[in-house]
Amino acid sequence: MHHGQHDKEGAQKLYELVKDVQICMFTTVEDDGSLRSRPMHNQTADEHGDFWFFTKVPSGKTSEIRKDQQVNLAFSNPSKQDYVSVSGTAEIIRDRAAIDKHWSEPMRTWFPKGKDDPSIGLIRVRPTFGEYWDSPSSTMLHIYGYVKAVVTGTPPKGGDDVKVNLK
Repeated sequence: MHHGQHDKEGAQKLYELVKDVQICMFTTVEDDGSLRSRPMHNQTADEHGDFWFFTKVPSGKTSEIRKDQQVNLAFSNPSKQDYVSVSGTAEIIRDRAAIDKHWSEPMRTWFPKGKDDPSIGLIRVRPTFGEYWDSPSSTMLHIYGYVKAVVTGTPPKGGDDVKVNLK
């Protein structure tokens, strides 16, 4: 892969792997430089490839993002053996049109007053880099891999580990 060149095929596969994952781990940088992760409800990426998350403003994560916009999103679908990591820059959005566009009724769980809640905001993550691990998910393949490892002492070949430029 060439640096600075968007990897369209890799990006398409990455977005396909995360589209049905409902929760991702969202990591920000604390004031002291340590990392902090929390589960966030994943919305489908928009037409530009940006990820959107509803949040309360102010909150710990919005304060951390205002000081350091670098974030990481970690997606996991263990039943399919798919794992994705996305790094990018985040920003806080308070635009009513954007809130209306991304609102879905299940968000009322966290915002009982609905999309007109005065504390509601969005975090937009613009991805810059991604990596995915796409492994075979068949139970028979895992049993075969286990038996091969025990008999030969050699672990089976895992799935693909692909690095993707998302800029």
